Amino acid sequence: CWVMRPPKEAKLKKSKPAILQIHGGPHCQYGWMFFHEFQCLASAGYTVVYSNPRGSKGYGRDHCDAIRNDWGGADWVDMQAVIAMMRKDKTINSKNMGVMGGSYGGYMTNWIVGHTDRFAAAVAQRSIVNHLSKVGTADNGPEGTRNETGEDPWSNLEQVWRQSPVAYAEDMHTPLLIVHSDEDHRVPLEQAEQLFAVLRWMGREVEMVIFEGENHGLSRGGRPGNRIERLRRISGWFDKYLGTKPSE
Repeated sequence: CWVMRPPKEAKLKKSKPAILQIHGGPHCQYGWMFFHEFQCLASAGYTVVYSNPRGSKGYGRDHCDAIRNDWGGADWVDMQAVIAMMRKDKTINSKNMGVMGGSYGGYMTNWIVGHTDRFAAAVAQRSIVNHLSKVGTADNGPEGTRNETGEDPWSNLEQVWRQSPVAYAEDMHTPLLIVHSDEDHRVPLEQAEQLFAVLRWMGREVEMVIFEGENHGLSRGGRPGNRIERLRRISGWFDKYLGTKPSE
């Protein structure tokens, strides 16, 4: 994985809050690339950690295909290794860690907070929540679900449900900010609404921010004002729960 440290002027204390960033796809790749979101969070005083778990491109077909038919399987094993590394890093305050991601990264964020309480706050963006309902609402059609979960809901309901983060909502206790766009056709708004409604019903700490007139690519190609507001919402959420005051 990669570790992005805050600049010297943001180093307010020896051990600092950290944020685990999870990329989308899942068949995408991080690496040595510039991503403004990481830079903003690092400049605010966070240590940013990101990786290429199984399912990512760049390490051969077997690595890329390792999570097909089993989202939340090998990728979660790899994420646990990264989390363990973060907890051992003496420059990171292990009690003050956040997790976030978008699309598949949002899926894994939801999955993680449904399987561990290691994080003090989380932000899920344009995230997949329920593979069952996504089949009939997303623009990549039923094959988008079948190609990843390995089954159609009508053929194997249990397998598709098992790979849906909302199935583990009862175990979600981490304060969660849900960010979504109302014109997202790849991961429709109903995905965000489902998880928000369930967690709200259970009395959990959850907020949902909906950006009007934006699509799945808000963070990269949205209206400038909305892109700035999105970053402010994210940094504000982590500021509230991790205690780092973002730079203006």
